[in-house]
Amino acid sequence: NMVMSFRVSDLQMLLGFVGRSKSGLKHELVTRALQLVQFDCSPEVFKKIKELYETRYAKKSSEVAPPQPQQHRSPEALSIHSSYDRGSTVARTSISTTNIDYPALYGKYLNGLGRLPPKVAKPEVRLVKLPFYTTLDELLKPTELVPQSNEKLQESPCIFALTPRQVELIRNSKELQPGVKSVQVVLRICYTDTSSPQEDQYPPNIAVKVNHNYCSVPGYYPSNKPGVEPKRPCRPINLTHFMYLSAATNRITVTWGNYGKSYSVGLYLVRQMTSAELLQRLKTIGVKHPELCKALVKEKLRLDPDSEIATTGVRVSLICPLVKMRLSVPCRAETCAHLQCFDAVFYLQMNEKKPTWMCPVCDKPAPYDQLIIDGLLSKILTECEDADEIEYLVDGSWCPIRAEKERSCSPQCPILVLGSSDVNGLLPTPNGNGENGKATADVVDLTLDSSSSEEEEEEDEEEDDDDEGPQPKRRCSYEKGLVSAC
Repeated sequence: NMVMSFRVSDLQMLLGFVGRSKSGLKHELVTRALQLVQFDCSPEVFKKIKELYETRYAKKSSEVAPPQPQQHRSPEALSIHSSYDRGSTVARTSISTTNIDYPALYGKYLNGLGRLPPKVAKPEVRLVKLPFYTTLDELLKPTELVPQSNEKLQESPCIFALTPRQVELIRNSKELQPGVKSVQVVLRICYTDTSSPQEDQYPPNIAVKVNHNYCSVPGYYPSNKPGVEPKRPCRPINLTHFMYLSAATNRITVTWGNYGKSYSVGLYLVRQMTSAELLQRLKTIGVKHPELCKALVKEKLRLDPDSEIATTGVRVSLICPLVKMRLSVPCRAETCAHLQCFDAVFYLQMNEKKPTWMCPVCDKPAPYDQLIIDGLLSKILTECEDADEIEYLVDGSWCPIRAEKERSCSPQCPILVLGSSDVNGLLPTPNGNGENGKATADVVDLTLDSSSSEEEEEEDEEEDDDDEGPQPKRRCSYEKGLVSAC
């Protein structure tokens, strides 16, 4: 608090006293001084700070004890001190509602985001890396939200300032959409758990205020199933559009519900990526060479000594299971056990809107950093344009599956056989009028009575799932044509 009240000349004297650089703008001098207080506040340094402070306010303290510089405020006025982290590029100040014991400033955090810095190394809260956010700077390490009372609704404020370099990065970044910059200051919240990197998780009654405005926080996905609670996407909260992009300090207040679980918050300068950018990065560094993919195919089809059935091949569809369209960029996770691919273009677009990162083939996790583009299937797609399915063989080669589709689109051979002379006189007379006028029905009944034809019909129905219409109707039309031909 003493340091925050210093003028430029006082800051220069203090920094000169400890041999630090005295050049720069005021907010840069304040940053160095706060770092000094936080990490190197020896008795001599504290004595110098107190001396400079008392000299500055000597005239006001001639009659009584030195008044506080914020004496004109109410007793509940908020006082500010530093929580500067070593190695960071920005000084951060925190707000407290308690009176400050100046000799105890060194190594203590007093506000709602506060905690005692560890004397020995201990695990810290870490947040998972998000593919669509590239971290440029850590403005505030994940810091626990500490309740200040027994009330269910808590407020935890903090103050920080951006450096000129960070402001420049934001101002010069492109717009993802009108008013939304790609370089952003985001707030991330997670459970206070050091056992593993944590996913974003909002506390109950979450609200975030930047300076004088409330930020938009993602709402709940509606649930149409009875008894199923709606889910809420917990994403980084963009604070940029309400921040002062200058040397001025920004005040952020997190309102949260205290219901027993502990949460931590962190502030980051990030660059938000688009699905097109992630696709280009994947094409650059994530392509698996065709020969490696071929070796994987041979390994998958290698005969298992414990198995009585030898695998001669495996079929792979060239249609994406996500959008039922032909694959353009065949992709899968290296952790997946299957050879079937999905389209990277649509997979990234879907996760950009609603991030789940689950494989659409096996429903297992398929995170971005595990994705590969199948070089062999990419090559096959260019060489095989008239088939929607291929089969991998044991030697790593492949062949297109066309025969079944072609057969299903032409007059069926079994029908022609049924129209031959050995149908025991059940065909109608040449004039097409059978006995009792039921010629067509007789033919259909004959087809249904043949066990071999019934099996073929069932197979044809399965094969025709992707064709234009159900096979039984097409079969019937061919039968009628055969009758009139006789």
